[in-house]
Amino acid sequence: MRRPLTRLEAEARAELLTVHGTDIVLDVTGEGPTFRSTTTVRFAARAGASTFIEANARVDRVELNGRVFAPHELEAAVDGARIALAGLADENVLVVAGDFAYSHTGEGLHRFVDPVDERVYLYTQFAVAFAQNVFAVFDQPDLKTRFALTVTAPSSWLVRSNSPVASIEPVEGAGAAADASIHRFEPTPVMSSYIVALAAGEYAERTGTATTRSGREVPLGLYTRASLAQYGEPDVMFGVLDRGIRFYEDAYDVDFPYAKYDQIFVPEYNWGAMENIGAVTFNEGYLFRSRVPEARLERRATVILHELAHMWFGDLVTMRWWNDTWLNESFATWASTLAASETTEFADAWATFATNEKTDAAAQDQLPSTHPVVAIIDDTAQTEVNFDAITYDKGASVLKQLVAFVGLESFHAGVGAYLRKHANGNATLADLLAELEDASGRDLSTWSALWLETAGVNTLRTELETDADGVITSFAVLQTAADSHPVLRPHRLAVGGYSRVDGSSDPAAPIERVLRIEFDLDGERTEVPELIGQPRPDVLLLNDDDLTYAKIRLDEASTAVLIASLDSIDSALARAVAWGSLWDATRDGELPATDYVRLALANVGRETQSNQRALVLGQLELVLGRYLAPGHRDAVAAEAGDALWALAGLAEPGSDAQLQFVKSFTRIASTAGHTDLLESILDGSLAVPGLPVDTDLRWDLVIALASLGAADEDAIAAALALDDTAKGRQFADTARAARPTREAKDAAWRRVVGDERITNDEARAVAAGWRIARPASLLAPSIAAYFDALQSAWANRGFTIGTIIARSLYPAPYASAELAAASRAWLEANVGPDPLVRLVSEQHSELERALRAQVRDAEALASTER
Repeated sequence: MRRPLTRLEAEARAELLTVHGTDIVLDVTGEGPTFRSTTTVRFAARAGASTFIEANARVDRVELNGRVFAPHELEAAVDGARIALAGLADENVLVVAGDFAYSHTGEGLHRFVDPVDERVYLYTQFAVAFAQNVFAVFDQPDLKTRFALTVTAPSSWLVRSNSPVASIEPVEGAGAAADASIHRFEPTPVMSSYIVALAAGEYAERTGTATTRSGREVPLGLYTRASLAQYGEPDVMFGVLDRGIRFYEDAYDVDFPYAKYDQIFVPEYNWGAMENIGAVTFNEGYLFRSRVPEARLERRATVILHELAHMWFGDLVTMRWWNDTWLNESFATWASTLAASETTEFADAWATFATNEKTDAAAQDQLPSTHPVVAIIDDTAQTEVNFDAITYDKGASVLKQLVAFVGLESFHAGVGAYLRKHANGNATLADLLAELEDASGRDLSTWSALWLETAGVNTLRTELETDADGVITSFAVLQTAADSHPVLRPHRLAVGGYSRVDGSSDPAAPIERVLRIEFDLDGERTEVPELIGQPRPDVLLLNDDDLTYAKIRLDEASTAVLIASLDSIDSALARAVAWGSLWDATRDGELPATDYVRLALANVGRETQSNQRALVLGQLELVLGRYLAPGHRDAVAAEAGDALWALAGLAEPGSDAQLQFVKSFTRIASTAGHTDLLESILDGSLAVPGLPVDTDLRWDLVIALASLGAADEDAIAAALALDDTAKGRQFADTARAARPTREAKDAAWRRVVGDERITNDEARAVAAGWRIARPASLLAPSIAAYFDALQSAWANRGFTIGTIIARSLYPAPYASAELAAASRAWLEANVGPDPLVRLVSEQHSELERALRAQVRDAEALASTER
């Protein structure tokens, strides 16, 4: 069994070893639960020293410098997934062989059988430290080396890895596997073990090329399961890459560093995508079997560009240890947004960034588990839960602030110098800051200490006065910090003035920007004298253009205009900032939940930015389920469902808005009338103009009806008969688990918690249905069972399934004092493991926030009734 690698162990091993090369020989021709793996590692060490290598397998042969370990020596050397190596020479050759297990949870070498045609597909996922599940390896990012991979596989299979194929030849000789071939790959560039990749199976292949700025043609590959080949869209995938490669080359003045670039869409994948050099793996959720909102199309393009950015930032230059994971992820998140805004049709990508990334970052940053962007990572177990919205989204938000501080040209110049200086090696935050300081001429030590090395998010508020004629006589921005993280930071930001066109008093009149002031803010209070003497605009929008990362609070008059007319602002980015401010006020209990429902329903109908619309609808669903005062929750939910259906009817047939409104309606439908509408759409007696019932919408309807008690097993089976695919089976699992009976909830619980054969995606699908509880009190009997199961599940089910249980079976929809008390009791009684305690504390924190919002909403409701 794997055990976490500590930072101290990694530092000691990196100081001791230099790895020259690793040869990996795999045989995946068998149909059993294991595969054969033999690894030869050549490395230098200090003579006489000792160390260990990881191999999470049934190891049956170890040979060090020509001496084979005797059985008793092997038994003594193997400790779980570690093999002790003593008496090292200056130069060493180590051979490790054994039987390694296929994964069904996306950790290591995952094996999947397509139910459509029984074809087998393999793929690897090694981050954070799962390479050891496939071969023997010094599994840490700063022991880079070259890997040479040889794979024996059925001859009908396509096999791909980081490097191009060097040769393919049939297996011959006595005992040879029937109809098998040996695939030898060219040695990889110098690289970290966590981005080694293998994909094998009867993948469908599309090929193309991308042209670099120097005119080099980079071979491109697109791989999907055969049953999903029709959804591959190579023109889209290759087009984004072709433009993206030249954009990054020009931005950083560093050529694309690798021989090829494959995009491999794989089943049952835990991540959105993974930046394996030359062989990027993607979640199949980015292959669209049905029509999707434009937000999903934009997200796919940004993810493609995110992984491409990693070829430079993360792969060519890699963090030394996982505390600098943000160097990979924050940069790729920021860079992919910039690239999307300039090289794709999604010109409003920065509005999407403000909508999604900033919202997620602020939410994560207010949890008890928040941490600095440069996190303290003591071992790899902590790393696994730190791939969060701080590492990705806050880090990218902070980089955006840094770009505003030093300028885009200086930032690009500094990053380019960093990449050239540390190419094929490892680097740290200090290395990056040194190059940025040199390029910009600014001292970034204080900036780094405040923005990257401390946790928490500041709140910025406007304070202003006007005279009788509406002229601004004073304007200041106040900065505060949370008591738990009392750090005030310097901010480069802008305030924008927005007014209705031609001074119109019509609430529906367009609202345009009439002034903009950019300034530096520091300390508790910053005056903005440039606004004094200006006629007060209808809205004074703090953090206009979304330059900084902060919680934003606007003055009462601006807030009132936004509540009535937010949809009239012409700028998507300005609307995103305004929506974000109002949502954050709702989360903090300053804006009552019922008011947010009214705000959302009044303004989302004319919102034109697909991602913003999707986020508002998702927030509306959360408020309806958890933030509203229980006494009027059902009534408000019924009104909201009616309003959403009306919005769907008003939307242009076939539009993105129509699709999103109908899909959201399926998730909040609650009344008998809503149920009748859903049944009518599903059976075809009600046709929605411009909206055919395709595969995914059919499942949306079936799951909604199941949760309302209007779709039984026969109805679910009928839907499955129309879509008996891996995804269809997952949807059916969700529908069964969503049924509003104790029996359905108990069956779903037993399957996730008790069935050790369940795959990662099956567990997610069942848990997703289990959480759809109408009424939410259906989950109350599971509170004790949840806390009783946690420690055993975490210890015995692995990180992925353990995380699914800890997060997705927490009965959060039953937002109640009972659940809060049970959560507090468990947290008081359990001091570890740290990652598990973190997951539970995060759920509990969000629950307490929901309970506070319920109290605020009840108080507001009571005041209006007096």
